[in-house]
Amino acid sequence: MRTASSTARTTPTTLLRRALTALLGLLLVGALAPATAMAQARSAEAAATGLHISDGRLVEGNGNDFVMRGVNHAHTWYPGETQSLADIKATGANSVRVVLSDGYRWTKNSPTEVAGIIAQCKANRLICVLEVHDTTGYGEDSAAGTLDHAADYWISLKDVLAGQESYIIINIGNEPWGNTNPAGWTAPTISAVQKLRSAGFQHTIMVDAPNWGQDWQGVMRANAQAVYDADTTGNLIFSIHMYSVYNTAQAVTDYLNAFVNAKLPILIGEFGGPADQYGDPDEDTMMATAQRLKLGYLAWSWSGNTDPILDLVIDFDPTRLSAWGERIFHGVNGIAQTSKEATVFGGAAADTQAPTAPGTPTASAVTASSATLTWAAATDNVGVTGYEVVRVSGTTETSVAASTSPTVTVNSLTAGTAYTFAVYARDAAGNRSARSAAVSLTTTTGGGTPGARCSVGYRVVGDWQSGFQGEITLRNTGTTAITGWKLGFSFAGGQTISSMWGGTATQSGSTVSVTPASYTASIAAGSSVTLGFLGNRGATNAAPTTFDLSGTACTLA
Repeated sequence: MRTASSTARTTPTTLLRRALTALLGLLLVGALAPATAMAQARSAEAAATGLHISDGRLVEGNGNDFVMRGVNHAHTWYPGETQSLADIKATGANSVRVVLSDGYRWTKNSPTEVAGIIAQCKANRLICVLEVHDTTGYGEDSAAGTLDHAADYWISLKDVLAGQESYIIINIGNEPWGNTNPAGWTAPTISAVQKLRSAGFQHTIMVDAPNWGQDWQGVMRANAQAVYDADTTGNLIFSIHMYSVYNTAQAVTDYLNAFVNAKLPILIGEFGGPADQYGDPDEDTMMATAQRLKLGYLAWSWSGNTDPILDLVIDFDPTRLSAWGERIFHGVNGIAQTSKEATVFGGAAADTQAPTAPGTPTASAVTASSATLTWAAATDNVGVTGYEVVRVSGTTETSVAASTSPTVTVNSLTAGTAYTFAVYARDAAGNRSARSAAVSLTTTTGGGTPGARCSVGYRVVGDWQSGFQGEITLRNTGTTAITGWKLGFSFAGGQTISSMWGGTATQSGSTVSVTPASYTASIAAGSSVTLGFLGNRGATNAAPTTFDLSGTACTLA
């Protein structure tokens, strides 16, 4: 889970203590030795019938690469949200990591319940990572269970899991060690893996890092080869959780490249993007590096977080994407742009025909910072799953937006600047079309949408002695899209904003001005965007009473 804490309900004071401890050791130590077990892995590949590891990569039974593009779903705390798996699939995800309990800390998920989850994943054509969450923070959190206890739980489910090697991965235990003596992680991890292999499990096994999943002291990085070599099948993949410890591009790339260079399989099993009181994770580099290295990622999390800044959708409603959800599902290197369905579900392996080129895009609603592009849809023998918009500059292309429909708003443009854009189409098999013809445009020198109408909802999500977390919901109540907006308001109690996600806040005295992030810059008519922030309390913590959008007064929701 996030930073140096578990998903369990935790006070801000406890979270801050853990995060500060983690950030003191930001530099990762240890280096991976060159791989020494490739022959073992290749031998395992020859006998593999489902998802397995080959030459340091996760592949399907037919040898095709499988790159996870999915999310985490907190099933064990929300067992009634059974529609979520279908909703997750509808976003374009090809995988889901499902939170379970072995009964040590939370209510045990029964064999019948787990069988039902597997059936739902298969029905929705999702590869399913099953994980026990009770191990979170062992050694530091006294309520956490052991990896050995988690292994016994998986063995109790053997009849349910047998034969599902093509569809599921077993994540033995979530973040199974805290910040106290993280070197103690290695031996129990090896023991748990070997216990499952001795029980006859052939599934790909996933292991999480210590330091609450973030491995900021480099224990997993230094001992990964030894752990991998201890698995008799070679079907083991490492999972790193990336939150505010990974707040620079170098921290992200150094860690992932170390595993790839050693030919040791790894994915980002959890990650966050919104800034919090511990720092600002570099999710853009995480997603871009995962795409460049063809590594999986699973965003945290679908909905239901105690800390709602990491909810991808609001209240489990797939029609209410948060700013974080927009980034994950529709942003550059996001799920809609990069996800490919597992071939085990049929059809994709034989599909080698690329879609036709999309029609020439046309530009509309051009402002100083954004433009809406629309084009004629591409066609495909199976079906088009998404579009990629690129900026063209001579012979250079830069991906700037993604969409599942033949229209998109490109944001974060510079005023008074000429741009050229074109579009590619993709299908579920990952086939890419020829590039469309290009469209050129010049952004205006002004800003905002004239005559915009809006309403604003403001609430305090949580507070503590000296600070608080706030949320602003900005709704477009007009009839045309709002682009390139600027939201203004004033605090009356001396509050100050320390960090914000979904936008950038500038404050002078009590006056605050907010400009959008790239993924919140356009607000369709009748739609809304949600901004979150962390602030310092003043003499009081009264809510602002007036808001304006690019000079137009907004009503209070």
